[in-house]
Amino acid sequence: MTKTLLLTGASRGIGHATVKKFSREGWRVLTCSRHAFDPGCPWPGGEENHIQIDLADPADTINTVEVIRECLDGPLHALVNNAGISPKSDGGGRLNTLDTDLMTWGRVFHVNFFASIVLARGLKDELVDAKGAIVNVTSIAGSRVHPFAGAAYATSKAALAALTREMAHDFGPLGVRVNAIAPGEVDTAILSPGTDKIVENLAMRRLGQTSEVADVIFFLCNDGSSYVTGTEIEINGGQHI
Repeated sequence: MTKTLLLTGASRGIGHATVKKFSREGWRVLTCSRHAFDPGCPWPGGEENHIQIDLADPADTINTVEVIRECLDGPLHALVNNAGISPKSDGGGRLNTLDTDLMTWGRVFHVNFFASIVLARGLKDELVDAKGAIVNVTSIAGSRVHPFAGAAYATSKAALAALTREMAHDFGPLGVRVNAIAPGEVDTAILSPGTDKIVENLAMRRLGQTSEVADVIFFLCNDGSSYVTGTEIEINGGQHI
């Protein structure tokens, strides 16, 4: 039987690499993004398996759950909550606790935090049917002040790590595992200027690759991790030591 993945934030970076990894392994991948499907995305069946959803809009997120369920038409083996936003100041700088307005806090938390539990709870029956797995994508910024990631982003990711533990406790008796990954400096199109200075101090002295992150996500969604739940795996080349 073909397994099915639902992935948010699929349009670039880690999400893009995750779709390619699961597709190569024979999974059906449903993608969610606020953008329409890009015909240039290099995986089969992408357009018919894409759902446009604005995770910053609570009503749209809740209402789209039924659309996702209809697209699934069966069990859901993995849900990867990868979507995340980190707004910057007008000059492209870091937004801290003193200059982040309330609307921005709310928008960031809706995408980075609330959407994860809305989707997981809304698709609970499909996840239970598959004895599936949930992976929440947090960040190294969730455990320490980061020079580029804003305060709203960082605190939303810290909250998502705590939510992962709570979800593991609640979903575990239903046969569904819930884990998180916390990437550090990964080579994507949205790296901030100055990241090279951080890399100089990493134990591994290099950026991570999106494919390396996708490999860990794949591990957490498969039988090799069948007794792993409630944990957060750091993928950061030794940035935490």
